Amino acid sequence: MDKKVLKRTMALALTGVMAMGTLTGCGGGSDDSAGASTDNSGTTSTENSSAASTDNSSAASTDNATASTDNAPAADASGATGIESWEAFAENVTLKIPVYDRGAEGVPNVSDNYWTKWVQENFGDKYNITVEYVPITRTDVLTSYSLLAAAEDLPTILMEYDYPKQAQWAADGYLTTYDIDEFAKVAPTYYQRMVDLDQLGFTEMNGDRYFALAERPYYDTGYTFVTFYRKDWLDQIGYDSYPETWAEQKEMFQKLIDEGICEHPLGGHMVTGAGVDQNYAFRKFPLNEENWACYGDYAIPALGDDANREYIRRENEKYQLGFLNPEYYVTDLETEKASFVSGQIFQFAGYISADVDFLTALYEQNPDAHVAVQFQAEIDDPDGGTVSAYRADNPFGMMIGFSSQATEDEIKAAWMYMEWMTQEENLFTMQWGIEGENYTMGDDGLPVPVADYDGECKQGFNNSKDYWCVTIEARNAGTIEEIIAASSPKNLPDDLTQQLIDNYYRKVKLAENGRAVSDCNFAVVLDSVGEYQASLLELYTEYRDQLTMCDPEEFDALYDELAQKYAEAGFQEIVDERKEAYEAGQSTKLQ
Repeated sequence: MDKKVLKRTMALALTGVMAMGTLTGCGGGSDDSAGASTDNSGTTSTENSSAASTDNSSAASTDNATASTDNAPAADASGATGIESWEAFAENVTLKIPVYDRGAEGVPNVSDNYWTKWVQENFGDKYNITVEYVPITRTDVLTSYSLLAAAEDLPTILMEYDYPKQAQWAADGYLTTYDIDEFAKVAPTYYQRMVDLDQLGFTEMNGDRYFALAERPYYDTGYTFVTFYRKDWLDQIGYDSYPETWAEQKEMFQKLIDEGICEHPLGGHMVTGAGVDQNYAFRKFPLNEENWACYGDYAIPALGDDANREYIRRENEKYQLGFLNPEYYVTDLETEKASFVSGQIFQFAGYISADVDFLTALYEQNPDAHVAVQFQAEIDDPDGGTVSAYRADNPFGMMIGFSSQATEDEIKAAWMYMEWMTQEENLFTMQWGIEGENYTMGDDGLPVPVADYDGECKQGFNNSKDYWCVTIEARNAGTIEEIIAASSPKNLPDDLTQQLIDNYYRKVKLAENGRAVSDCNFAVVLDSVGEYQASLLELYTEYRDQLTMCDPEEFDALYDELAQKYAEAGFQEIVDERKEAYEAGQSTKLQ
């Protein structure tokens, strides 16, 4: 399935969902969900709690950020729109753009590097805009934004992958509404793409326009995050490939231990933050729609739900068998990565790119190593209690909101930035870099990344994605096979390209069979989410560790006890609000 087919599939799916007719703010339509979401979160608001109904009057002012001023660019006298109509602001405008600070090693300073300067020189200077990049802690996004809001220093745009986070920010007064017709004059390319992808229904909440939406190609068949494993170790114990059933996997892990190859094959790291314990493979199909709406969101772990119970039961089994590092609960992700690199654990998951640092380091430290890609499970495993399902992303990329603390000119500058970044030549440069430095052009006319590039033009995390995700979620150049080939790790002893392509097509098949599950989105803000999310995530970490390490015979009783405490700590209020919104037709529906 090529890119065009997937786009058509996505548009048809969205059209079907939006035909629901009762989702507030979706033009009488409903959408799919957070399944593809972004980086995770869940949100809600009482049934009729309007995100615009806050004490912050600027957040509720539809005219804020829409009225044209003498200083702000708009359609010229001839009616021209977009870049052709732009003029430099009469007075300098400061545009603050959030950028994730992921704490990744070996990447340039996220707010001051070659590419931030390139944007300033090629965009900001031309229109008298000072572009500032504001670091946002990736592991604690909500706290980062709340601190900036308290200091009255919010960035001009607030970006997140998850509808719930954006909805909460609207309810908290962080966001302003905007006039989409004025947006279309300044950013016609961006606007028209939202129309073409049937995204406009997602831009409203409670009848007010808050959001603009980036594109997410291949949203239900994401190919960029995979698990890598030591193929040479499987060869040593007589396996041709990574087994798919849990019974076979247990035998494999035990052999790795018995042969003295590694002590704790699955490693493991502390369980913390939004998006942990994604239990899609432990759900029962066909899905119950009400259960999916009330418990399916992955941002707040659904302790108390049957799928969550079975997911943690499996983690308990891994722990009891010694497959997990017994000190996983005090091991951070970087430490686990280092264990994979040094040959202490069997597998590790991460994003693909031309230069995957931990794979390069692994081969350097283990010259005889061979790595392979663990394929998405393609068969159900009744004996193992799992199905071949996974979490899909939202049918849109970044959700863009505009700060209630920003001036009209600052928001106009944000619209200009979004349109400018969407232009093919600018986006290509931001995604691929400088020819002869970051990439060379192949005979097929497609860019070929330079592996291990470490010069002046070095890109940021994941090909500088955190700068250009304002318009699209993944690099596009050619067919899906060509895109994966360009993105696959380079200059390694093992060429993983075909495995990555094969894994992608497995996911295509599963998505076509309804096993790519998107989360439920709500057209209202759920107040309970904002009130309890942070404390529940902290409590979940504590309870999850207890359940992982407890005596298996005590598991069910302890699970019930902790699930009750979790419910009383606020989770039940979240479930009740979700149910109320679902029954009122203020949520998306299962496709």
